[in-house]
Amino acid sequence: MLQQTTVTAVIPYYERFVSRFPTVQALAAAPLDSVLSAWAGLGYYARARNLHACAAVVAEAGGFPADLAGLQALPGIGAYTAAAIGAIAFGIPAVPVDGNVERVVSRVFAIEQPVPAAKPAMREAAARLGADPAAQARPSDFAQAMFDLGAGVCTPAAPGCAVCPWIGACEARRMGIQASLPRKAPKKTRPVRYGVHFWLTDESGRVLLRTRPYKGLLGGMTELPGTEWRDTPWAMNDALADAPMPATWRAAGQVRHVFTHFELILDVLAARVPRIEGAGFAHQLDALDDAALPSVMRKCVRMAIGG
Repeated sequence: MLQQTTVTAVIPYYERFVSRFPTVQALAAAPLDSVLSAWAGLGYYARARNLHACAAVVAEAGGFPADLAGLQALPGIGAYTAAAIGAIAFGIPAVPVDGNVERVVSRVFAIEQPVPAAKPAMREAAARLGADPAAQARPSDFAQAMFDLGAGVCTPAAPGCAVCPWIGACEARRMGIQASLPRKAPKKTRPVRYGVHFWLTDESGRVLLRTRPYKGLLGGMTELPGTEWRDTPWAMNDALADAPMPATWRAAGQVRHVFTHFELILDVLAARVPRIEGAGFAHQLDALDDAALPSVMRKCVRMAIGG
């Protein structure tokens, strides 16, 4: 959960998640829809799908592999996660390199090349620190100390150099450039995409939902029926061709949502009918909290209800 998400945001999700799935076996046995529902709001939903698949492999094998190659072969586990599990759980001398560690090593070694091009140099620098005999002797403590050093001392805007244990060895501090590192390449303009989604309710207190394809963005999550997302705005007459059923549609509002690589603008249209008959599945309105709706769809729901 901590990949791409802050600790503050993760804590309540984590507590609910491990309460609902207290063991690897329980997670493996759970339906994917239940896992996605528990993950809804955290984003990057491929993580939840991979976590579920990984649990199935581990449960079948009877436990986790205790080497980096075996860990990295598990679904959804790359070099960083394998190093983190290996060091912290199994005492393998490996240095997991997250954003905090990148910031520390970029300053200790004065790596001035902008990210992301600097990432290989940062990994090499982290490995040099991890080769110290003390780090090799206590890989779990070293990995977590690096995380904490970056999160609590070597912070982005105002590094606490006065209390840093590496103040004497920090090349960026010597050069007076510590606050400017790591450097980032100029951000590219984020493209905008457009779509229309339909809030269709009926007299029995149900709303029409559907499941997104399991591959691709928000794979396997639940959404309101709608158009494709494209690079140009939709004319309402064209969008209504994708309406789930004939109805008197009204404009409920517009939602903006920012993904990593693009901004999404969605028009929300709402209608009420005697009985839902569109493709998808009808879900009770009073049980929407249990649906695996991603954040962008929850914004649409709030807009439709408020509109």
